[in-house]
Amino acid sequence: MSGDTAFEVRGLTKRFGATTVVDAVSFAAERGEFVCLVGPSGCGKTTLLRLLIGLETPTSGEVRLDGEDVTRAAPSARAMGMVFQSYALFPNLKVADNIAFGMKRGLAKAERAARVAALLDTVGLPGLEARLPAELSGGQQQRVAIARALAADPNILLLDEPLAALDPQLREQLRVELKLLQRRLGVTTVMVTHDQEEAMALADRVIVMRAGHIEQIGAPEAVYAAPANAFVASFFGPANQVAGQVADKDLVRLAAGPLLPARTDGLANGASVTVAIRPESLSFSGPPDSGAPGRVQAILFAGAYVRVEVRLDGPASDLIMVDLPADARRPAVGEAVRLYADLDRLWLFPREEARS
Repeated sequence: MSGDTAFEVRGLTKRFGATTVVDAVSFAAERGEFVCLVGPSGCGKTTLLRLLIGLETPTSGEVRLDGEDVTRAAPSARAMGMVFQSYALFPNLKVADNIAFGMKRGLAKAERAARVAALLDTVGLPGLEARLPAELSGGQQQRVAIARALAADPNILLLDEPLAALDPQLREQLRVELKLLQRRLGVTTVMVTHDQEEAMALADRVIVMRAGHIEQIGAPEAVYAAPANAFVASFFGPANQVAGQVADKDLVRLAAGPLLPARTDGLANGASVTVAIRPESLSFSGPPDSGAPGRVQAILFAGAYVRVEVRLDGPASDLIMVDLPADARRPAVGEAVRLYADLDRLWLFPREEARS
């Protein structure tokens, strides 16, 4: 571990009976870093969070904080605070008492009150000490839960889908507030989410998980621009995926029939591949009689862009998404078109067996 590493997990594994939920996971987080664990439901990300704080005991592997092995230590000995998806506020306690619950015992009453007031000010809720949780909005409850987690001065803040229960508009607003708060406090933060947009907006680094494994780690921009495999391409941002076969050097034949230029380095002729391409990396302009032929099925307005759904010609009849700027010229529904791809955002991945 480097001097700037806040914590590290090494080969962390958790089994429940015959089911392996977290499988030999290893990664580290730097001090002050915002890390998002992202993946589909059941991929093991919440279990991993519970292993970090000590609410679950690993089957094997280590959790190290500041270089010290805390794998078997109690949660109270780990200098971590956690915000649960349900917030877990005590309904019969006022806001001040909920927050004070997370503080160290032995503080004088005046000191506790001052600390509660300071924490409420930090999360943007000054003066709400006397309210009950039921008298707060969902967004306010979320911030009280964060204040309670911060009350013990944790070195690491763990967040288990803290925005999942909120409506979309409030969720987007609180993303910004959460990012600003984390930056201001400088606390190392690990957040679980299944929302790729949330991870992109908040994280310094994302850890994409599937079936208990880590598929890729990197900055959101890097993972989006260079996914490690077909799963990451489709899960971390929208991506069209169609079956294909390497036809020759830098050429791939789609199952629907047409040949497309593609970077085939390292792939043998005849290899079965998944062709992945971002919707914004497709267009309708290019050399005549090239590209992939198809017909427009639908046009969906989405504010800043327009999504055009195209059915490829041929036996596979794949449905392809094309995202155009809202003010761009677009074809009409039913029109025959040809699709052209940006080679920097078209990837060929060897076909793999599906994992849940």
